[in-house]
Amino acid sequence: MRVIVTGSSRGIGRAIAVRLARPGGTVVVNYLQNADAARHTAELVEERGARAVVVEADVRSERDLKRLAATLDGVDVLVHNAAVGALKPFDRIRTSQWDLTLESSLRPFWLLTKLAPLAEGASVVGISSLGSRRHIPGYAAMGAAKAGIEALTRQLAVELAPRGVRVNTVCGGLVETDALRYFPEGEAMLAAAARHTPLGRVGRPEDIAAAVALLVSEDAAWITGQVLVADGGLSLL
Repeated sequence: MRVIVTGSSRGIGRAIAVRLARPGGTVVVNYLQNADAARHTAELVEERGARAVVVEADVRSERDLKRLAATLDGVDVLVHNAAVGALKPFDRIRTSQWDLTLESSLRPFWLLTKLAPLAEGASVVGISSLGSRRHIPGYAAMGAAKAGIEALTRQLAVELAPRGVRVNTVCGGLVETDALRYFPEGEAMLAAAARHTPLGRVGRPEDIAAAVALLVSEDAAWITGQVLVADGGLSLL
């Protein structure tokens, strides 16, 4: 299986890259700044028997996306995980920060999907979050980007269906990663989620990776254009 995971040097992206590594397969590990972390992800991928290819690329750059897409002569799984953006109230977001957020998350979901040499029967998976459908402090820009990913999932699923390509998105609940330290109320959010999640804990990167693995598996061959919520039941309350 030939796999590209954007933003896979750490956190959820790393967990997805490792989970999708198969003996004899290839996983492209994409990063922007932390080369050491990307190499560590590559080591974990190779421990599972897959070949790892580390590619530095800025998903905001069309030239970089073309280079990333050309890494493999065919792609069986494309996972859009990379996301960077402003986490602040809407009236404190600068125009440049708004653009950064959408250009690093929503635009690559469209553009890299268009550029990648998707094989017949390939799977494309986006990564969203509950901020796409409910209020999270400081999440105005990112929530808009994630909501766009969910809408685009449905559009791409129909347009790519004649090629046998399936498109789905995983919408994750609160997941404990380093990214939480950038949230204005990160610690309080963790504590509240742990209290209120029906399954009794916050998410782990491996939980999202497991949902992605399900959607790209043969067991999900009849599933496309869907947003799978993986949140331990938090959104039910």
